[in-house]
Amino acid sequence: MSMTVEAAAEVMRESMRETVKRHSAWHLVQSALMILAGVLALIFPAISSVALVFYLGWLLIISGVLQGINLIDAHNVPHFWIQLLSVVLFVVVGMLLLRNPEAGLLSLTLLLIVFFMVEGFSKVIFSLTIRPFPNWGWVLASGIVGILLSFFFWRERR
Repeated sequence: MSMTVEAAAEVMRESMRETVKRHSAWHLVQSALMILAGVLALIFPAISSVALVFYLGWLLIISGVLQGINLIDAHNVPHFWIQLLSVVLFVVVGMLLLRNPEAGLLSLTLLLIVFFMVEGFSKVIFSLTIRPFPNWGWVLASGIVGILLSFFFWRERR
């Protein structure tokens, strides 16, 4: 029995609707928890900043250890030493973040400043290259916002 594309699409849409209905309570709980976490991060920025540094530190350490475990039987793979260096770098940077969270927070702030500046300038340049196309102004505005954010963070860093 064959099915038309429209009928298959309708079956897929109905299946998606049922899945969303079945899990909608969990989506609402997750949304509420995310909103609560965001509000708490705004109310307690120092605590949330340090928590972010600790989270990133442990994430890097665990990722490095897992990469290292994967490399145990892979000593004959190409670029083994580069991958081993990556493992060491993950673990060392994670330990440095955990050891001194204030310096880690400053490093992350400077990294964000550079990211927003580079991303902003690249979007401005890209928007000027697509200027005849519709909505190029939104790309330009996004680039300008990125540049302004980088200047704001630079001025506000401590």
